[in-house]
Amino acid sequence: MSDRIELKKAKRLKGEIIPPPDKSISHRAVILASLAKGKSVVRNFLRAEDTMSTLNAFRKLGIKIEDKGKKIIIEGKGIHGLKEPADIIDCGNSGTTARLLSGILAGNPFFSVLTGDDSLRQRPMARVINPLKEMGAEISGRDKGKYLPIAIRGKRLNAINYNMPVASAQVKSALLLAGLYADGETKISEPIKSRDHTERMLSSYGVRIDIEGLKIKIKGGQELKAKDMDVPGDFSSAAFFIVAALLIPDSDITIKGVGINPTRTGLLDVLKTMGADIELTNIRNISGEPVADIHCKGGRGLTAVNITKEHIPALIDEFPILCIAATQADGMTTIRGAEELRVKESDRIKAMATDMRKMGVEAEELSDGIRINGNANLKGASINSYGDHRITMAFSVAALIAKGRTTINGISSVNISFPGFFEMLKRLTR
Repeated sequence: MSDRIELKKAKRLKGEIIPPPDKSISHRAVILASLAKGKSVVRNFLRAEDTMSTLNAFRKLGIKIEDKGKKIIIEGKGIHGLKEPADIIDCGNSGTTARLLSGILAGNPFFSVLTGDDSLRQRPMARVINPLKEMGAEISGRDKGKYLPIAIRGKRLNAINYNMPVASAQVKSALLLAGLYADGETKISEPIKSRDHTERMLSSYGVRIDIEGLKIKIKGGQELKAKDMDVPGDFSSAAFFIVAALLIPDSDITIKGVGINPTRTGLLDVLKTMGADIELTNIRNISGEPVADIHCKGGRGLTAVNITKEHIPALIDEFPILCIAATQADGMTTIRGAEELRVKESDRIKAMATDMRKMGVEAEELSDGIRINGNANLKGASINSYGDHRITMAFSVAALIAKGRTTINGISSVNISFPGFFEMLKRLTR
């Protein structure tokens, strides 16, 4: 099968779609259900490469997980029920798997090794390993612990007070999970609020967790109680269709059952500020997470916007598709405070600037962001995915408003988070 696709300009997008299940919540559902005592059922679990890395990791750690198609059944053994893996645990491309698992394994009394694919082995691990070492963890890794592979000799941990230098849901989650194995009360302070799925889910599994503004406390030794969970639709996956509908005149789509956790939906706020026609309907709660149907119409002009560091955590994964929206806005859009994007699956700042210029966009790469001149007349080009699923999907949307044909290379990367993306796109453009 070819790892490239050719796309052309679309007349409109019409119809209703259901996005894939939320990736962040799917990861955490497997993790917490595995650490809980008893049987948990997870419905609408995302079957993508990243989340399967987490599922397979816990199987290697001795957890029985049955895949029943529409649901997975997890036989949790409690926080002290994991067993030493017989082999290295491969986290694939998943930073969530590697970082959250590090926090758990640091507190378990056995030896384990984590590795990943070429991309993940270049992503920074010291931001997790250093605070875990402060808790007494014994971890060694490549280049003085900066990168995978890492070896962990688990032991009893000590609680710490930790002020996070950078807002990161993965680092925060790793420390909260490590806090379950620590003597005393672990306290974490964030500089800016990052996504809070772990806190919500820990509470729903019966863990006492105190949250006051940007400060979080968790006491060690608490056990999790088994719980059934329904995973909502992934906002980050829905984002590509939201922007596509806004940019293509006469489009009218509804995206059903999307998670609208306020720590995730910064893109909605930005798009509304830009003048987008977006309406949230049928707002409800599913397994402790707010969910809605999102109705989007195209044809209304957008205006440029300035994004600062405070906005970034709530739209970190939406940076690539926000860049595409900015190409069609009236004026100059500036995004700053996003240096974290240089160490994602790719250097997303460089990747977006480089390939947008191929399509005729005036884009200036900044050390911590990007400056994009709007009202661009996009032209078809040959686009490199850089092995990054979100880059692939963002430029697929750009292709729908570009003159001529656009070739996207490396499209298999979408399987990391959104198998079926191109089929869904095709269905809406008919």
